[in-house]
Amino acid sequence: MKDKYLRETRMVDFSNPAIQNLIQNMKWKEMGEFERIKAIYNYVRDDVLFGYNIDDGISASKVLADGYGQCNTKGTLFMALLRACNIPCRVHGFTIDKRLQKGAMTGFVYRNAPKSIFHSWVEINFENQWYELEAFILDKTYIKKLQEQNSECTGAFCGYGVAVKDFRNLIIEFDRNNTYIQSEGINQDFGVYDCPDELLKE
Repeated sequence: MKDKYLRETRMVDFSNPAIQNLIQNMKWKEMGEFERIKAIYNYVRDDVLFGYNIDDGISASKVLADGYGQCNTKGTLFMALLRACNIPCRVHGFTIDKRLQKGAMTGFVYRNAPKSIFHSWVEINFENQWYELEAFILDKTYIKKLQEQNSECTGAFCGYGVAVKDFRNLIIEFDRNNTYIQSEGINQDFGVYDCPDELLKE
């Protein structure tokens, strides 16, 4: 079972030297499994900033070189780092309502975006259980500024890349739990795929 969730693909190109160097420098392979997952998750969330790459189909090494990404591209990098560190993972595909991107996308780009936007999150297999991890999309600095600018919001929030029920109490830390940041905006579920290459092809 685990082999297909650990394999390398064109997009999940974890043998790329830049990815291998990062793993070595971060000493992730020297950590226990839980600490390793948490450290990789925090790195992708906070050190790879939120931004729009040229295309959803780019490789993990290209996302790393860009230094930024959104749900799909940061997810590809996240999967490459996890698999390179022997953490089985898969991708879950969706579409989300474009309203949650209002503010993150503006003007012409927002007006011309389709009503449903392609979205995905990463699922990891840890301690014989699958966890849904979505909140790596937005870095903590971005979220903190967004909360400061919308200090009057105490309930649900939709916009700027966020769609949650409780804007003040976000579940963005991994501690043997699912994490979400856009889950309230989902309008179509494509199911799970072994790798982003297969999801995009579909």
